[in-house]
Amino acid sequence: MSAGSDPLERIAAALERIAPPAGLPTDWQAHPAYVWTGSGARPVDPLEAPPLALIKGVDAQKAAVAENVLRLAGGAAAHDMLLWGARGMGKSAMIRAAVRNAQAAHPGRIALIQAAPDESLAALLGQLRAEDRRFLILLDDLGFDAGDAGSARRLRSWLEGGVEARPANVRLAVTSNRRAIVERHMTEQDDPINPRDVVDDRLALADRFGLSLGFHACSQDDYLAIIGGYCAHFGLDFAEDDALAWSKQRGGRSGRVAWQFVNELAGRAGRSL
Repeated sequence: MSAGSDPLERIAAALERIAPPAGLPTDWQAHPAYVWTGSGARPVDPLEAPPLALIKGVDAQKAAVAENVLRLAGGAAAHDMLLWGARGMGKSAMIRAAVRNAQAAHPGRIALIQAAPDESLAALLGQLRAEDRRFLILLDDLGFDAGDAGSARRLRSWLEGGVEARPANVRLAVTSNRRAIVERHMTEQDDPINPRDVVDDRLALADRFGLSLGFHACSQDDYLAIIGGYCAHFGLDFAEDDALAWSKQRGGRSGRVAWQFVNELAGRAGRSL
């Protein structure tokens, strides 16, 4: 019997033919942003983000994030960041805008990477450690279920203290709707034995971030200021009553609702944004 007639060899040869070719190593110097897939990186070019000046209603948070990212890009000490709070207040957009702002100030010196807080993050950190460039890893809309203690522990280890802690040229930026990030059952929250332990446990991960910034639902004045900033930028007119009616239809005011209203205005005017 010839070697080619062996069923196992034929199966192995067929699998080899249909297997995808090995991916090329990621060029971590070439692009402004990447998406980490768990086994490799997909470049993102250009990095889409609003100008920092268009992000309104969160001025103190914006200034702190922009300054921290500029420090990172410039090679100075910088913090890991936790941006937590109300939905739709521009947490992720602020991160992207701050990175673009830093890229303009320090061309080629910093890139944004969107990733998930799974075990593959260790491999990503290993690749970035050898690069002569600064990186901000974005873990967007993060929240761990009560039973997902392993992921929270890994993130704490990457932030500080673990043997696989993130290298000096990398910082993490996490967005979440909750400051504590890790959920607890009501029975645990109401435990009368040591309520202080409950609070400490809930904040154990949040405390690992050198910069923790809260985002709260915007006031009516802030909501209108956000719309006014967008409309001035894009050359659109709006009526306050119309803008307020739009927010009432959507059950609240936020930067996201403001942007949706501006998008509606542009559509009515036959304009693109």
